[in-house]
Amino acid sequence: PHAGPVESKNEAAMSELVPEPRQKPVVPMKPMGINASLLGYIGIDTIIEQMRKKTMKTGFDFNIMVVGQSGLGKSTLVNTLFKSQVSRKSSGWNREEKIPKTVEIKAIGHVIEEGGVKMKLTVIDTPGFGDQINNENCWEPIEKYINEQYEKFLKEEVNIARKKRIPDTRVHCCLYFISPTGHSLRPLDLEFMKHLSKVVNIIPVIAKADTMTLEEKTEFKQRVRKELEVNGIEFYPQKEFDEDLEDKTENDKIRQESMPFAVVGSDKEYQVNGKRVLGRKTPWGIIEVENLNHCEFALLRDFVIRTHLQDLKEVTHNIHYETYRAKRLNDNGGLPPMTVETEESHESNL
Repeated sequence: PHAGPVESKNEAAMSELVPEPRQKPVVPMKPMGINASLLGYIGIDTIIEQMRKKTMKTGFDFNIMVVGQSGLGKSTLVNTLFKSQVSRKSSGWNREEKIPKTVEIKAIGHVIEEGGVKMKLTVIDTPGFGDQINNENCWEPIEKYINEQYEKFLKEEVNIARKKRIPDTRVHCCLYFISPTGHSLRPLDLEFMKHLSKVVNIIPVIAKADTMTLEEKTEFKQRVRKELEVNGIEFYPQKEFDEDLEDKTENDKIRQESMPFAVVGSDKEYQVNGKRVLGRKTPWGIIEVENLNHCEFALLRDFVIRTHLQDLKEVTHNIHYETYRAKRLNDNGGLPPMTVETEESHESNL
């Protein structure tokens, strides 16, 4: 008759003991050699490999938007970033076509593969932006498009029978092209970044930087940084999203030195000292796109692709999309926005 309570006491004691080791902080100072040889190998270090395999199977989505006046080399720069014809030039756009009267939005999808890693890349172009005499509110269609992608994702997410993997069309990164005037930002630039920095990760770039001397370039970069600061415009990487000291140190360096990246794009190859390089030919020599002494393209590419691509996606999901979602559900009294009428009207909008 007494076996029951004793057992339950033991169980209680056991359950108290089990979580204990988890709460203890790991102290890396102790020499681990003795324990390892006594206890043997567990295999925690294979978790990274498991994650890698899983992610490799599903592949990656990355959606990049380019905004700026025509003639600033947006298509060329995106082609240079991904070393292939990924921008609208390759989709049968010709020079005879008139400049669109309003901002159009064109999304072109590609699958890029490198070293067994597949990336579904979508380049979203905004022809017609900033090309009119009156550019008032020309940022509105762009903001509408970005929010529509959040809405699409939200609708999929609140479905009762939702897909295992929701197709991600949300804009992860917006490259905003600043004209290399050497003076200051135009009201349009400030207006656009002020409105859009709240809904998307904006990375400002100074286009066609080879039109300025080195001194002009340095001065212009400082002036742009100052103007963005004075106007309270937060570009990516935003200060408040730095997760730890290491992130802060790395991102501060980017914010204070690199931004906005002064870049030159080119999809033409030339021979320089027996090596093939991407470059632009001028009467006084070849500007090598990937040479840091010539321009900051390599810094931009490393930043967007090699160091911050995953973070751009996470900030989009955890901050921008989350903000949109919370507002949308709040306005709706906490209910998912799912009425047949809005569904149909939304389809017609798209």
